[in-house]
Amino acid sequence: MKKNNRITIIIAALLVVIAGVLIWNNRYLSTLQGEASDFQVWDTASVTKIYLADRRENESLLERQEEGWTLNAIYKAHPKQVNYLLTTLYKIRIKMPVSVASHDNIVKQLASQSTKVEIYQMVPRINLFDKIKLFYHEKRTKVFYVGDATMDNSGTFMLKEGADKAYIVYIPSFRGFISTRFTANPDDWRDHTIFHEKLADIQSVEIDFNEDPEGSFRIDNIGRHQYKLTRLCDNKDLPYDTLKVINFLSSFSDLRFEALFTNTMEQERMDSITSSPFVHNVVLTSKDGSTQDMKTFRKLVLNGVTDMGGDYGDVDHDRMYALIDGGKDFVLIQNYVFDKVLHDVRYFEAGNPIRGDMGYLEEIK
Repeated sequence: MKKNNRITIIIAALLVVIAGVLIWNNRYLSTLQGEASDFQVWDTASVTKIYLADRRENESLLERQEEGWTLNAIYKAHPKQVNYLLTTLYKIRIKMPVSVASHDNIVKQLASQSTKVEIYQMVPRINLFDKIKLFYHEKRTKVFYVGDATMDNSGTFMLKEGADKAYIVYIPSFRGFISTRFTANPDDWRDHTIFHEKLADIQSVEIDFNEDPEGSFRIDNIGRHQYKLTRLCDNKDLPYDTLKVINFLSSFSDLRFEALFTNTMEQERMDSITSSPFVHNVVLTSKDGSTQDMKTFRKLVLNGVTDMGGDYGDVDHDRMYALIDGGKDFVLIQNYVFDKVLHDVRYFEAGNPIRGDMGYLEEIK
């Protein structure tokens, strides 16, 4: 009888221990889930603004507008980059709290070298059982700091504003750190579009070839699918191949630069490049009177550096520098992207052969 009592006591004790572990674990997970809401954004469609600032005085304010996201109320924001950030906010999860041993050091690091993130959302003033939502207004819903990656690059340190506990945050099924996705540098959020105009909205395109004045021209839209091709050197109107003109104008629907150097290249070097003779000067005028422009300059490379074609030389045959937006920004463009719109006037003349990669190709009749 005593033996049975002893077994009963042991079993009861084990059940109490198991119950205690389960209760603690449930509370621990609930705490993490609650804390996770300080970083994670479940409803990214409700996000109206994202503000990012770092210790190097970089600031980026991303705002949702009807026509898309804007950057610092001046520029268009890169839509893919913004969507990438929103996806990150939706997917991030807490992996674990920072260990006690390293916690103070991590908090000090976050205080000195982190990015502050503020999330603004449209939320209801009245929310009954998550069923009836009334009187939506914009509210700052989350403020947290994003630090460096962990030693094994499996997570990123984050801290809620005003909290004394830091966490390691990660994205499930993704190995790597996510701190770079929270950059505060405005250049990282800039839309790379130079020309973005539909064929029907283009009034004229003018291209001046500095090294070939006789190749400079202007194409004017004078009616539905009717154009005028003018050689600029003598202001003479020329006959043209309609298909080539339409393909040329259609190519301005999406032309983007590769990299922005306005704030990263030394001013002396930038001045040296832009004071050299330009190669092309392109001006697109829309039917609403607005203009988009680009002036290109040769990009030099060191001797011994090869281009994608395998040739040696001082001129980079794959890329050029360019001034855009009235000279406000200095960028790098790829010849592969822009070659389709940098034709001279001879290309459009009716019956003129088409220049291919291997030289002139006979035009197909």
